Amino acid sequence: MEQITEKKKIIFDTTLTLVRANGFHGTTMSMLIKSSGVAAGTIYHYFDSKDALILELHAYIREIMATAILEGDNENLNFKDRFIAYWTRQWQFYTQHPEALYFIEQFVNSPYYKQCPQPENDRCQNIITHFVKTGIETGILKSMNYKLMGIMVHSSIIKAAKVKLNNYLPVGDEELKQIIDMVWDGMVIR
Repeated sequence: MEQITEKKKIIFDTTLTLVRANGFHGTTMSMLIKSSGVAAGTIYHYFDSKDALILELHAYIREIMATAILEGDNENLNFKDRFIAYWTRQWQFYTQHPEALYFIEQFVNSPYYKQCPQPENDRCQNIITHFVKTGIETGILKSMNYKLMGIMVHSSIIKAAKVKLNNYLPVGDEELKQIIDMVWDGMVIR
């Protein structure tokens, strides 16, 4: 993953905060300049427009998330244990980076989503899709559209993270285990 400068990180972090509070449409470059403390010339040196910033920020978040999902991956573990690890690491990413979660949710429901590279070029998406597809092909997971299964798994992670972040219910280790078991039981061939 490309190392980013401290100024670019400040721009990304400020953008995440502003988008969470104001949405894409309500976040302006002038707000970003004022809130970030980064000079307009520096911001425009990195990004030609707000659209370019949003698209690059999305790609950056997805790359960070992919790295987090794969951290400590052990291909020698059985399939269920790897699934639990993938699910848990992505949940932890979202709960540790709530602005990223809310940004991604807005992004996939916006016109920006159609402008980003095809899903096959999204490393994060490919990790999940490949894993689920492998499980189906090896007869561990139920036979169904692997892309749909991947979306449903990801949806469970997002919802569980939002339950935790919004304090709807207490979500500790036991509750997480119950959620993961429920998702796994819905996918696995018995």
